[in-house]
Amino acid sequence: MDLVAPVVVEPLRRRRCSECLQGPLERMIVEYNALVCLDCADLGHLVFLRRGDTALTRRAREGSTLWAVVVRHNKRRTRYERQGLLVEEAALARAEAACLADAEARARRRARDAARRATVDTEITATLRAEILRLFPSCPADRATEISEHASAKGSGRVGRTAAGRSLDRGAVTAAVRASVRHVDTPYDSLLMQGVPRHQARTRVGPAIETVLRAWRHGAEDTRGPGRG
Repeated sequence: MDLVAPVVVEPLRRRRCSECLQGPLERMIVEYNALVCLDCADLGHLVFLRRGDTALTRRAREGSTLWAVVVRHNKRRTRYERQGLLVEEAALARAEAACLADAEARARRRARDAARRATVDTEITATLRAEILRLFPSCPADRATEISEHASAKGSGRVGRTAAGRSLDRGAVTAAVRASVRHVDTPYDSLLMQGVPRHQARTRVGPAIETVLRAWRHGAEDTRGPGRG
């Protein structure tokens, strides 16, 4: 059996009830072409729930034995538009409690997901750091940590977040280390600031980068490379 909900109107001009003459009234119902207040229409015990929260509206409507649709005429669009519902206060309270429980459950799920992602991120960084130290055993430990954290930063799109980086591809890991050396151990950034084109700057600092990488691979003590003095 289909339910037919009463329609309550928010009049553009405040009117009085045709039965009790109370008014002007914010909401009324039309009966036999006459405006009747909610109390006379036996809807006065209902509370207004403004539209906007779909879940709350659905739950309150389903839990309310009696409910009504509230509309207002839009003169510009020449049509009636829904403003919300009138529902039983107890039904609204139950709906609010249920939605609050859902919100808390979603918050707990988000927290669990965040913790799980953080664990995965930590594992990615630790694995990349271990591979850096395997390929470059003389790389300072704190520098290996710095490179791995930078390369595997979430959402960065850097080497540690690529398929090659996740699979510890030798070329990808070496590229991450080389990039760090380029910026930290050579005057590359200063050259760019002086207006030197990127490709030329890379060519200039190339030997210095290889010197550092060789030192980190083979254990030489001086890892500063020419250009840092």
